[in-house]
Amino acid sequence: MADALRTVDLVIFDCDGVIADSEVISATLLVRQLMPYGICIDADYVFRNFVGKSFPIVADIIGERFGIALPSTFVGDYRAALRAAFADSLETTPGFLDVLGQLTCGCCVATSSSAPRVAHTLEAVGLTDRFGADVFTASQVANGKPAPDLFLFAAREMATPPERCLVIEDSAAGIEAGLAAGMKVWRYVGGSHIADVARARAETPAGVTVFDNWDRFYVLAPELRA
Repeated sequence: MADALRTVDLVIFDCDGVIADSEVISATLLVRQLMPYGICIDADYVFRNFVGKSFPIVADIIGERFGIALPSTFVGDYRAALRAAFADSLETTPGFLDVLGQLTCGCCVATSSSAPRVAHTLEAVGLTDRFGADVFTASQVANGKPAPDLFLFAAREMATPPERCLVIEDSAAGIEAGLAAGMKVWRYVGGSHIADVARARAETPAGVTVFDNWDRFYVLAPELRA
């Protein structure tokens, strides 16, 4: 692993569930917002079916599975409620700021969230200036995760060959996208939305490093530490 990591010039972080411990907040709110339409799901259903997908895609899936046409205002109303919830209680995943502060190579964010949502997320956790313009969203490519488009786009924008990129993801869709892009992929399973770490490890493709604590990052990658 050490030899492979000497070739890493760019770390690409997913946002929700990796940088920000946001998935429980998002899922709880989505469950609540769907109740008036007679759709009764729980947070675990959201985690198993929707994590890693852009919200317009999620809304389309919900409409198809439950046979209901959500109003055109639903996505906007959900995003507005989510911004308020993030401003009130969102935090980074434990230890992420320490890792970010010691990283020697370049880094960026590549997320299925919309540009406004990721902007609010990074603002809520105080990382807007840290990443600046190096934030890329599914709205900038033809196909979102699990297609490789977003990660390949991020690598091009950061002037880094895919084989010299390390993707940090929490979702199955994100892992599939990173592998399809020809990048090294690690899975972070320390977010509060992953209740069964053992199951997450078992479900992760072979060859993908899995870690549940940011303290492990530089144990696994001492070459990337200042």
